[in-house]
Amino acid sequence: MQSKSAIWIVLAAAAVTPSVAITQHFSRVQVEMFRALKQQPNDLARYDYLTKVAPFVSDDDQSLALQLIASAENELGLYNEAVRDFPLKSQVIPNLTLPTPDSWQGRDAAEVVANMAAGHQILLVNEAHHDAHTRQLSIELLQKLRDQGFTYFAAEALSTNDDRLTARGYPIFSDGSEYLHEPVYGELVRQAVRLGYKVISYDSGSSDMATRERDQAATLYRKVFAKDPKAKLFVHAGYAHIDKHPGRLGPLHPMAMQLAALTGLTPVSIDQTQFREQIPAEDGPYQSLISAFKPDGPVVLVNRQSGQVWSANPAQYDATVILPASGIGAVESGYLRPWAFVTNNNRNQNMWTRVVNAQRPEWLKLGGLRRPYAISSTLCKTTFPCVVEARLSDESPEAVPMDRYTFTQPETSTRLFLQPGKYHLLAWGLQGALSSKDIEISR
Repeated sequence: MQSKSAIWIVLAAAAVTPSVAITQHFSRVQVEMFRALKQQPNDLARYDYLTKVAPFVSDDDQSLALQLIASAENELGLYNEAVRDFPLKSQVIPNLTLPTPDSWQGRDAAEVVANMAAGHQILLVNEAHHDAHTRQLSIELLQKLRDQGFTYFAAEALSTNDDRLTARGYPIFSDGSEYLHEPVYGELVRQAVRLGYKVISYDSGSSDMATRERDQAATLYRKVFAKDPKAKLFVHAGYAHIDKHPGRLGPLHPMAMQLAALTGLTPVSIDQTQFREQIPAEDGPYQSLISAFKPDGPVVLVNRQSGQVWSANPAQYDATVILPASGIGAVESGYLRPWAFVTNNNRNQNMWTRVVNAQRPEWLKLGGLRRPYAISSTLCKTTFPCVVEARLSDESPEAVPMDRYTFTQPETSTRLFLQPGKYHLLAWGLQGALSSKDIEISR
């Protein structure tokens, strides 16, 4: 189950920390972590390695360790834990005044963004790599954009085997980076193929951020507009790659800015990373926005008088998306943290917590596309941690699962979220398969 691509491009999150993005210095311990991660055979083994190493690294290395843990948790279906363990915060925008309901109203983001894309040839939507919730909007946009004549879909997580992916009809683990192992990302790519998009890869293997931005833009131009100048392209990217002006990457020119220069086209850029949920919840701009507008799905804010769509930073992107909170505390989600949070300054404190009902966030229904299916840790026999994942019966064992959840303790129940269809359910641990069965989700 190991991806053939490089391990996480961990500097993606550094898009909100320009000094890190530019200098890119790694300590000896961090280099050792990367080397060890590459040697792990699968996602669960990487997670197991990281949770054992993280309590003992220095404060200087702790942030990267938590980022890597959060990415692994996200890929293993532990979505609330990922948000909690890497509480990434964007740079504060100076002199920002937040919208209020007397002048602004929340509108369905997919509907408004699709309307914004009309008349344009390039739409870019970003994500936070460790937060799969930021992939929901792109899934909802696929059909709307296809109806408008968009024919190309570019995903940052993909590698170079585009033609084989299209012929197969679904993504497998070796089609891209570890980000693609996460089921919602897999669903995004699967839906794009099903809708007839030409699905393309565009990421760069360079660890130098300036080179990476330039390479991404050049690849998109070469694969799309050099061949088809009238093409319409939908790009799903990470963080500040979508920006149309320097700022979040320091002085570097972001990918979208360079793509605009290469094509002579004005892209539409949509941001989902400036204001994001924190677990546990804390006061701040995100909390103020969801308290004021109470979104029940991805929303953008539209001015009641002018119809203008709100952007927190109009020079860089055209709209700011607000995602609703999961409504679930991290402890309730079923994860047992074997050490205290670093901010407690006490790594010896034990935080094992007994959980019976592991509640997963409702956004996993993806706007009604999927429905819940109950599972329990009995599938794991007596082996923990244990991954339970569901694949469509007509897809290979290497297919990115439709959903997965990782049990960390016995006597626990939770839900997978699946579309109607026939599935093969597999439970596996660090030593291999534990149990399996076939199920059907009725229409």
